[in-house]
Amino acid sequence: MKPKKPPKPPVGAYAVDTRSEKVGIVMGHEGPYVQLRAVGGGKEWDCDPQALREATAAERLSAATAYANARSRGEAP
Repeated sequence: MKPKKPPKPPVGAYAVDTRSEKVGIVMGHEGPYVQLRAVGGGKEWDCDPQALREATAAERLSAATAYANARSRGEAP
């Protein structure tokens, strides 16, 4: 019996890449991978669905706050 694959999160969901602990927004699914992009933009990265978990409300807020702070300093992408 094959091990069950974790479901891929829907586009637009917030997820945490557990390999790097980065919070990202699901942008799509390409082959076996989930494509994430940092809150506020930037380059997408591929993540194995087994290395993803749903972001908590606190993690979503922290990522949005970090982006807003970077933007106010002129450092956002």
